[in-house]
Amino acid sequence: MTKDGGIKIDVWINEERLEKLKAAGLAEIAREKFAGMMVLEIACTEELKDALLRKYPSAKYDSSTTHSIELIPREAKDRIFSTALKLHSTGPEVISQFLQEKND
Repeated sequence: MTKDGGIKIDVWINEERLEKLKAAGLAEIAREKFAGMMVLEIACTEELKDALLRKYPSAKYDSSTTHSIELIPREAKDRIFSTALKLHSTGPEVISQFLQEKND
């Protein structure tokens, strides 16, 4: 869950992504999770969740424990990360913009 208890997408941060976050001045928005591994939690609304699940049928929403959308293809997560960097945000506008770009 995001800090406010909402739906999220976890984008795991490797060294390459961490360097990009640092270069953009956004390293502080990554959170430590699981023994030092870093994650960027992207917030998502119910409507955006439904749109993502339609777009990626292999993706699943865990409503019982993590409240996160899992099994999104790597290419999509890479583009979500890039969109978060471009917008300097982890809010729902990241997923909204991602879906708009994906539909263009």
